[in-house]
Amino acid sequence: MDFTTILIIILAILAVGAFPGWPHSRSWGYLPSATLGIVLILVLVWMLVRG
Repeated sequence: MDFTTILIIILAILAVGAFPGWPHSRSWGYLPSATLGIVLILVLVWMLVRG
């Protein structure tokens, strides 16, 4: 597997996990989605720098 494929799979799993649909995660607020957003920005910058 290519590193990009693995990264896309991990980001998809994080996106599903950030959705506050389960009762135990409703009190987490914006933390999971904010963390996912930061990770996406870092990956985007890394891919742009890598060229």
